[in-house]
Amino acid sequence: VGFQKILTLTYVDKLIDDVHKEFRDKYRNEFQQKGTLGLLNGTFDFKDDFLRLLRDAEESSKVRAPTVMKTFEQSLKSQKTVKCMIETRGEKPKEKVKNKKNKGSKKEGAEAVAAPGKASAGDKQPSAAGDREELTKDEILQKNREEFFKRHMKAGEKSSKSPKPEAQKEKGKKPRVWDLGNSNAKVLDYSNSATNGSAEACPVEEFDPDTALGDRNREPGRLYDLEYESDDEAEEEKVIQNPSKPSAKKGGLGGMFGMLKGLVGSKSLTREDMDPVLEKMKDHLIAKNVAAEIAVQLCESVAKKLEGKVMGTFTTVTSTVKQALQEALVQILQPQRRVDVLRDVMDAQRHRRPYVVTFCGVNGVGKSTNLAKISFWLIENGFSVLIAACDTFRAGAVEQLRTHTRRLNALHPPESHGGRTMVQLYEKGYGKDAAGIAMEAISYARNQGFDVVLVDTAGRMQDNAPLMTALAKLIAVNAPDLVLFVGEALVGNEAVDQLVKFNKALADHSMAQTPRLIDGIVLTKFDTIDDKVGAAISMTYITSKPIVFVGTGQTYCDLRSLNAKAVVAALMKA
Repeated sequence: VGFQKILTLTYVDKLIDDVHKEFRDKYRNEFQQKGTLGLLNGTFDFKDDFLRLLRDAEESSKVRAPTVMKTFEQSLKSQKTVKCMIETRGEKPKEKVKNKKNKGSKKEGAEAVAAPGKASAGDKQPSAAGDREELTKDEILQKNREEFFKRHMKAGEKSSKSPKPEAQKEKGKKPRVWDLGNSNAKVLDYSNSATNGSAEACPVEEFDPDTALGDRNREPGRLYDLEYESDDEAEEEKVIQNPSKPSAKKGGLGGMFGMLKGLVGSKSLTREDMDPVLEKMKDHLIAKNVAAEIAVQLCESVAKKLEGKVMGTFTTVTSTVKQALQEALVQILQPQRRVDVLRDVMDAQRHRRPYVVTFCGVNGVGKSTNLAKISFWLIENGFSVLIAACDTFRAGAVEQLRTHTRRLNALHPPESHGGRTMVQLYEKGYGKDAAGIAMEAISYARNQGFDVVLVDTAGRMQDNAPLMTALAKLIAVNAPDLVLFVGEALVGNEAVDQLVKFNKALADHSMAQTPRLIDGIVLTKFDTIDDKVGAAISMTYITSKPIVFVGTGQTYCDLRSLNAKAVVAALMKA
């Protein structure tokens, strides 16, 4: 039993079962009468019974003969004739597959049956009853497979032979032609200026407004702030409402010592006092998606600000550092220069020119979607919008903006605005110069009296020098009033790399003495991060530019303005 790998005994399992049953039946009454003490104190004379069971098991194992390998005359291969071995054309792969499957079934049958006298494999040769049953099953399987192959052989030969002459005639690689597509590239060219601004190019689309608006009880044209209620504020309210409870607890001696634990008397803070707390704060910020470099710099600035500061009698180091860090975060999210888009649009109206906004960012962050949200917000505030389709690279970019234009015109039809179309799309198709399309769109908006021009650009990675040069050219040539960087709230350390390289590329490739850099940030996908809002801190810390808009969903109403205190509350939540 202990060395089965060295000495293989086929009767071990049966022997153990027999011993177990014999012992149980012999001493069952004794176990039931004496219980557990009977097992410990009793004596069991079982040697003779065990030796008898062992002899029986050994004798039963000797009866079964070992498995003998078949000879060639007993195998199926010896019964095949020369005629059946000749392979005809078209049946070669089928026969190979069939033979492989039969071999596998033979092996399974040989392993499963270990009966004496297993010598023959065919009907003509004598064999035992068990072997005859196994071979009959194999033959049934083989016949079924042969019938299946015969039924599908004709169809397989026709399908395999028919394309051969055509494949030999057609040489060379040809482009794929899709069923719903068109091989002519001229179909995708929208250079005809007559399509821009016409009602036929952007017909009104009928759809359910609830799917595009979401909240129907909102105030039209209002940009709501982000909302977040922290657990600390709720706890503070409870403490203010019940001021007697804490005083009762402080009355005891244990409460007094618990209150004094970790407190700093009237002494000045040192770096040694703050280092453990700052280390925990740094790890907490990184866990909330703040870039590691930014988290270290924030903790260093807080340490320099608090070093040498005299603390109050009942103030902990943790609460002091946390309060200073919260103030620093709020200050970062509230830059000195505030971007007021509506005020700037009205100022441009007085000068009789369109207000131009350019959107830029990496691939897939939601530039086109949030451009449509901002268009909806501007339309609800009474401003007409022209969308310039300057993403001439990504397939479907123009069609996406055309769909948004139809939806926005359905939500705000010309009849509701004195017959004036509030949003139009300016497009020139794919493969064109984006800077030239933006220039033509701005000129068209000035002639047609549009209030705002929103320029959609192609997504590009910050390491792609040619595309970054093209973006710098577009901004330098058209001089937009506002350059918005669109970034997603899901990024961590990548936010720093994106913004630094975008600003550097705009500065390096600009021809002006004072290059135009990023003016503001659109933070998208904010509804997907819960309380991991660190990307907002990283982006504003790097650029010192405000977050102008925050995208919080998929509908046109899911656009918010940044609430610094709400973001900091979510960031400091444990």
